[in-house]
Amino acid sequence: MLSRRSILAGLATTPLLGTRAFAAGPLTVVATTGMIADAARAIGGDLVNVRALMGPGVDPHGYRQTRSDIVAMTRADLLLWNGLFLEAQLEHFIETLAARVPVAAVGEATPKDQLLHHADYENRPDPHIWMAPQLWRHAVVATRDALIAQRPDATEAFTANAAAYLVQVDRVGDYAATSTAQIPQEARVLVTAHDAFGYFGRQFGFEVMGIQGISTDSEAGLQRIRTLVDEIVQRKISAVFVETSVSDRNIRALIEGAAAQGHTVKIGGELFSDAMGEPGTYEGTYVGMIDHNVTVIAGALGADVPEGGMDGKLNAKV
Repeated sequence: MLSRRSILAGLATTPLLGTRAFAAGPLTVVATTGMIADAARAIGGDLVNVRALMGPGVDPHGYRQTRSDIVAMTRADLLLWNGLFLEAQLEHFIETLAARVPVAAVGEATPKDQLLHHADYENRPDPHIWMAPQLWRHAVVATRDALIAQRPDATEAFTANAAAYLVQVDRVGDYAATSTAQIPQEARVLVTAHDAFGYFGRQFGFEVMGIQGISTDSEAGLQRIRTLVDEIVQRKISAVFVETSVSDRNIRALIEGAAAQGHTVKIGGELFSDAMGEPGTYEGTYVGMIDHNVTVIAGALGADVPEGGMDGKLNAKV
């Protein structure tokens, strides 16, 4: 049976395959995250078969490839990943794989002057660009271009599909702007488990406080938690948020710490940060993910938003 090491060794000596033969059927595309997979499916339509490596609740910062992942990636016609050191544990494997399989780091299409940086993240940019729809457009276009490179005969279809998808990305961005604009200025503080919402905060005008750093591999020290507790109490912050892909342990420590000082803070809701919702649900799409987050955040912080979100689709099957 092939081991990870033997597969890696084989990749280094296997030549890169060219553009896929047009008559061979749909492209086989592997995407690391659900957000990228959603874009690839929308753009590719019936001309692509897309597999997402990381499903609901999976943290991409610490994800390590399984044997079945390795097989899927080595057999793919195209591998799409975020890059920007999001998939930190996969980076070496993917860089090696690029010697024989077309690979596109779609997150790295973001203009460098629009990337955020964090002093504690080894001088690397914040990879959570999907949190801001206006930035995610760059990754969508990069996904389109990567698909076209493998199937130039489908350029017209991929271009039209991408344009239609971008309309929906812009639409949920507009909903986010309208909904969050209702939040009082003093309440525009977003406290979460880790710093995944920096781009969201910049686009929609929030001060963002994460207990952990940009990567969930960083540790949240007791001093950091104490500092945030004091901030929450002094500023009378009323709600904090848990994430589907990060333990709620530290968030609950904040709540308990604030309570010990006589201040009540509630969990405003559960947000999708590094992974989307369950497949087959609206929240399992990129637009549904952002719609959910916006509706939960805005509603918890004082805005009057529809319970079902932008189109009444939240908590419903697609």
